[in-house]
Amino acid sequence: MNILLASNNSHKREEFSRLLKAHTLILPKELGLDFDFEEDKATFTENALGKAMALAANAPKNMVVLADDSGLCVDALGGGPGVRTARYGMETFGRLLESGERNLFLLENMAHLKEPSERSAQFVCALALVADKHRVFTFCESVHGRIAFAAYGKGGFGYDPVFFVTEAGKTMAELTDEEKDHYSHRGRAARHLITLLGEIA
Repeated sequence: MNILLASNNSHKREEFSRLLKAHTLILPKELGLDFDFEEDKATFTENALGKAMALAANAPKNMVVLADDSGLCVDALGGGPGVRTARYGMETFGRLLESGERNLFLLENMAHLKEPSERSAQFVCALALVADKHRVFTFCESVHGRIAFAAYGKGGFGYDPVFFVTEAGKTMAELTDEEKDHYSHRGRAARHLITLLGEIA
């Protein structure tokens, strides 16, 4: 099945392509679509659904649209940065930070927390699939862990180097692609999606 991904992020397309091996992921720009959506809702699910519905309104007929909204929720930060994950630090620096800068800013803000139990966090992934205007589906999954004391690993992207996956005993960036697909929030949500795609194909 051809799936139009409501994103301009090539990293996300790469990860979804691994997770959804039986399907082809297409970015809006490959169809000449100019897609930009302001993620201003209160929850990951609302943002994912908003993105999917917005792109579906301009997508080719009979094309399935998939959107996700993912983020990091740190308990010591009151669940933040949450839906503002990609914009973390903007209020302080007045600009959108690069991934490495955001990770360093997070580590600095948590430097006073010396016990692993004080650094608990979750990665969350919400998916929304629009098959047509009357068939709309959402999933939300998470993986529990903690914020590491330093960045480790060269894989993944975003906050992966500073998110320690408790079950795996490594940061997300230290995992192989196969391990990440098994443990990650996006991998867990994608397994529900695979079941659904098999039913609606």
